[in-house]
Amino acid sequence: MADKTTIIVQSGDMDKLYSALIVSNGSLAMGMEVSLYFTFWGLLRLKKGGLEKGPLSKMHFLGLGKKMMLGRMKKNNVASLERLMADFKELGGKIIACEMTMDIMGLKREDLIEDIIDDYGAVGTYIQEARHSAITLFI
Repeated sequence: MADKTTIIVQSGDMDKLYSALIVSNGSLAMGMEVSLYFTFWGLLRLKKGGLEKGPLSKMHFLGLGKKMMLGRMKKNNVASLERLMADFKELGGKIIACEMTMDIMGLKREDLIEDIIDDYGAVGTYIQEARHSAITLFI
């Protein structure tokens, strides 16, 4: 088993994306390889300008909950999703975009933040990553 973490990022909710990136960056900092496989609503966060757009998974309250949470995060010096994503890429993390989801949602490569995506693939691509991972998560 390789010293590797593979995470399916299925949710586009802000707090779940934070969880995926925090665990990923922690794994990278501990010397592990990391692959994030973005599919369904998670893939929407890879649209140009979409990284910070997701709602909270709970207590969204028409955006008020998210605003309150972002205020508390700023007060406690929590990095933004953009910063966490930049750190993830700088530390060598790999991002895979699900081609099937792109087809279903009518997304083209040019709709996405192409410079952070390392690969485009289907379930077989994810399985190749996961089969050699010590840690696999679904977020």
